[in-house]
Amino acid sequence: MVSIIVHGGAGTFRNEERIPKVIAGVREAVLAGWRELKRGSALDAVEEAVKALEDNPLFNAGTGSVLTLDGKVEMDAAIMRGKTLDAGAVAGIWGVKNPISVARKVMEKTDHVLLIGEGAVKFARLLGFGEYDPITEERLKQWGELRKKLIEKGETWHWKKLNELIKEYPEVLRSTVGAVAFDGEEVVAGTSTGGVFLKMFGRVGDTPIIGGGTYANEVAGASCTGLGEVAIKLALAKTATDFVGLGMDAQAASEAAISLATKYFGVDTMGIIMVDAKGNVGFAKNTKHMSYAFMKDGMEEPEAGV
Repeated sequence: MVSIIVHGGAGTFRNEERIPKVIAGVREAVLAGWRELKRGSALDAVEEAVKALEDNPLFNAGTGSVLTLDGKVEMDAAIMRGKTLDAGAVAGIWGVKNPISVARKVMEKTDHVLLIGEGAVKFARLLGFGEYDPITEERLKQWGELRKKLIEKGETWHWKKLNELIKEYPEVLRSTVGAVAFDGEEVVAGTSTGGVFLKMFGRVGDTPIIGGGTYANEVAGASCTGLGEVAIKLALAKTATDFVGLGMDAQAASEAAISLATKYFGVDTMGIIMVDAKGNVGFAKNTKHMSYAFMKDGMEEPEAGV
């Protein structure tokens, strides 16, 4: 059974009028991936699904990525093949349209797994990725409003208070995106993000950390969303696939992974999507919302929600 699931990020929508647009966005992305999956490639399916989300300014990846404390974009992305354990990732990259595609090139064209910052940008240029500005007017406006709130409260240097900040200003935790697919032969997982609003310059979350926010092996694949430091500390994506190796299906493993996050770090921290090597999909969260959509054999239309 072939299957694919995508997420548009875990968190809280204060403006619930955005929810139908977000659901439409993840639905569009899963259909983009499904078209590639029906041609036979989970790798192409994951890349295309994530690209669709990166190109949608509603989501915090590619176009519409959030800004660092000093008003810049630093994006992260990763992709991994379960059959071979090949993986590629970029961290702190800027000036490109689709970080997930650069991550795939790292996997396919180098012996490395992770390229960062200026090195990642130089690599992208060498591979023909053109200059692109992913900053949107909406993100600039939000950045200014959030900075003003923090400065008025005397909390510009907020890096030891990120959990508290997210509780007071849920919009700080924006929507990382990801996709996981199974093509009948292998599972592939991919994730992309602009990070956390007003993050410390140079901060890297779980997305490009293989085993942290992105992982795939012969039994399952996972893509995480939420507070990246939580997923890193728990090696959450790898841990979730280990649960499948112990006999759980994708749904049970997703729930077990989020239970771990809640146990150690509390609610409003994490979400996860998974596909196992039997084609089962799974998703779970401890936040109020997490947009998702999935398709598998026998379905004529995606199931999508938050």
